[in-house]
Amino acid sequence: MEEKIVYSDIFRAAWKGLKSQFWLLVGLLIGFTIIYSLLYLFAIPAKGETMSISGIIVFILCIFLYYLFIMGYLKNCLQTLDGEEPQFSAYGQVTRKLPAFILASILYSVIISIGFALLIIPGIYLLLRLQFFYASMVDENTGIVESFKRSWNITKGYSLQLFILMLIMILISFIGTIALFIGIFVAVPLTTLIYGYTYRKLTAPAV
Repeated sequence: MEEKIVYSDIFRAAWKGLKSQFWLLVGLLIGFTIIYSLLYLFAIPAKGETMSISGIIVFILCIFLYYLFIMGYLKNCLQTLDGEEPQFSAYGQVTRKLPAFILASILYSVIISIGFALLIIPGIYLLLRLQFFYASMVDENTGIVESFKRSWNITKGYSLQLFILMLIMILISFIGTIALFIGIFVAVPLTTLIYGYTYRKLTAPAV
């Protein structure tokens, strides 16, 4: 049976994908960061003031924009891994899934928080087993419950490998952060591609 998680293959595919669409993936991230930061600053009230109605509206807009970008960006990374040109239309395609995605993300956070409250290890285990609900909703158009089931099924027997991969991704993000912070704009697309490729391998038919 084919070993689905081979670190060298994962990194090679992710790096190849990043190089092939470097300026697009990095540019999208930089553009989103600038727009999101400006909107967020506008929503924050001045010291001693309460948040205005317009500020609340902008704050809610920031939340929706954040999750919309996560979905669209992941879709772009999956397109890159599939050898396709990332399409801006991906953000429009995932818009209708946005409410369910936000709800699933909140539910995921609650589940993980409960797991961490139970002596940490259960939280890490649940995080690893359920993490691909994001990709399932974006790529397979699954519902909330179905996406969690999908992630749980494809990660069965791979907890240790996924834990090691998670540590490596954290290290990449840390290095990107300390590299004058500019490196984070390379680390984010790289780790997203790693995540996407791992998902692709786990959902591929067994050979």
